[in-house]
Amino acid sequence: MLIAGLDLAAEPKGTALAVLDWEANRVSLVSLKLNVADQEIIDVTANAQKLGIDCALGWPTDFVDFLKLYSADSIAGLGFTGDIDWRRKLAHRETDREVHRVTGKWPLSVSTDRLGMTALRCAGLLSKLQQSGVQVDRSGSGKVVEIYPAASMRIWGLQIAGYRNSESIRTELIWQLKQSASWLDLNGFETLMVESCDCFDAVIAALAAGSAAMGKSSVAPESKMEQARIEGWVALPLTPLKDLG
Repeated sequence: MLIAGLDLAAEPKGTALAVLDWEANRVSLVSLKLNVADQEIIDVTANAQKLGIDCALGWPTDFVDFLKLYSADSIAGLGFTGDIDWRRKLAHRETDREVHRVTGKWPLSVSTDRLGMTALRCAGLLSKLQQSGVQVDRSGSGKVVEIYPAASMRIWGLQIAGYRNSESIRTELIWQLKQSASWLDLNGFETLMVESCDCFDAVIAALAAGSAAMGKSSVAPESKMEQARIEGWVALPLTPLKDLG
């Protein structure tokens, strides 16, 4: 099966797409590209079993409700205080809180941080994918699943501090990756993964998407599934890297 991983940016520049050919006991990185436009993502997804996207697939429902009421000049009924606890409630999705609970790391806030422009592109991409016939369920149960590469690597025991800004750290991480996943063939793409942190993250996103495709990643509990279908849900690996191949 083909598994794709997408490190999405607000524009094609900086957007990286990795494709893994995932067999029973061997996984090969068959494609890794930088500066990828929407149509190529759509074309690849058509032939893939799973597409893991490194971007929030939705916004916090509390934030959306707040915007509706605020736009209607109804803030008196909000219990609006502006204090930190109230702001955090609007800043983070339920899946963000789960990621923090499991890994100790907060994802970027899609409603208050610099992720917003990328999330808007992602919303457009999801719309195009659905128009092309791809089943899009933001909870991750369809072909598309939300991935957080740094959280996945932390669960897998990879040392991630500073990796996005350092080629030497990414070189070390690739060595760690090969030691942990002897079943993985990077097919000579190591240089591109070292040169581009976006390409590196796309490969990790593909590996995490493969984990989700095999049912070896977390899913939203039934009690939170409706919320996950609106906000998105990060699939976190549940097994060590060595057991994925």
